[in-house]
Amino acid sequence: MSINSKAYIVGAFEHPTRLAKDKSVAQLHAEVAQGALADAGLSRDDIDGYFCAGDAPGMGPTSMVEHLNIKARYLDSTDLGGASYLSLVSHAAQAIAMGKCNVALITLAGRPRSEGMATGTTPRVREPSQPDYAFEYAYGISTANGYALCAKRHMHEYGTTSEQLAWIKVAASHHAQHNPNAMLRQLVTVEEVVNSPMVSDPLHRLDCCVVSDGGGALIVARPEIARQLKRPLVKIKGAGETVKHLSGGYFDLTYSGAREAGAQAFAEAGVKPADIQYASIYDSFTITVLMQLEDLGFCKKGEGGKFVADGNLISGVGKLPFNTDGGGLCNNHPANRGGITKIIEAVRQLRGEAHPAVQVPNCTLALAQGTGGMLATRHGSTTLIMERE
Repeated sequence: MSINSKAYIVGAFEHPTRLAKDKSVAQLHAEVAQGALADAGLSRDDIDGYFCAGDAPGMGPTSMVEHLNIKARYLDSTDLGGASYLSLVSHAAQAIAMGKCNVALITLAGRPRSEGMATGTTPRVREPSQPDYAFEYAYGISTANGYALCAKRHMHEYGTTSEQLAWIKVAASHHAQHNPNAMLRQLVTVEEVVNSPMVSDPLHRLDCCVVSDGGGALIVARPEIARQLKRPLVKIKGAGETVKHLSGGYFDLTYSGAREAGAQAFAEAGVKPADIQYASIYDSFTITVLMQLEDLGFCKKGEGGKFVADGNLISGVGKLPFNTDGGGLCNNHPANRGGITKIIEAVRQLRGEAHPAVQVPNCTLALAQGTGGMLATRHGSTTLIMERE
């Protein structure tokens, strides 16, 4: 079902904390829900749809609707890792278009920093029942290893360099300096990135995202309700989602699921990559950004290194401003499903509410892209295109 013009994002809130030792995950979910409701000018009683992913405690929606004390007639707990919350916004829009609910609340929260989660350097924990367990677990692949495999292959195939990847971190740092809540607010240079300690060749420490506590929430509503609220109208214009996997062994490390998800979203929205004025790109590692930019069509495959170099992702300087809150590389990565922050910053840009130093002038069309799982094996990928009406 096409979601074009069927629903609007009317509330958005990002938790300001980056360390929440005194809060539970459920409490963080409640606090971001309250923030999004206040932003939209709605109350808890207005909510009749609830959406969350695997970060929600207990039995997901079953536990959370009680904790939040809401009466929901439509529920969704899709889990695609870092792509989850982009998919949930799309699913909320579809549910609204089908008349299943009128106002959907979507919440994410996590405490990986307080719980001592490593920056992707420990082997991924899998349940023995998972079908890939017997084939992969023995090798102890970590998240950083998997993304490093993609980076190394991209370098081999296309001549991409560590210095080009470093420009992605540099751009993120230029934006994060204006965000008082960002974990890393200090400007970094290409030299500092490539001289930071090696984590998994060719990825350095500064090629990796931060690990933070926190969360965020969004509220999606049908058009009639959105137009009654005193908020700028942010329309959900198009979406696409997929899972890229090993395909029985026929696998190319140099592209991501964004190639398929992006094509779906652009087709539904009726726009082209050249029309996008701002992009929020999931940035677990610098290579994640580079590959998704290529796969979304912002540049040709293999030309991502040239595309991101020399500040081309810096707002006010480059051709495609990205992650103007500092992104996961510098600002906030509150859970393995932290893609909700990509949508929140895109909403800020479309509303004209980003920091003045990074606000894209007259921003009317924005894209958010999420990736969840392991780029080198199987991952969810979701693209969301939004428009200021």
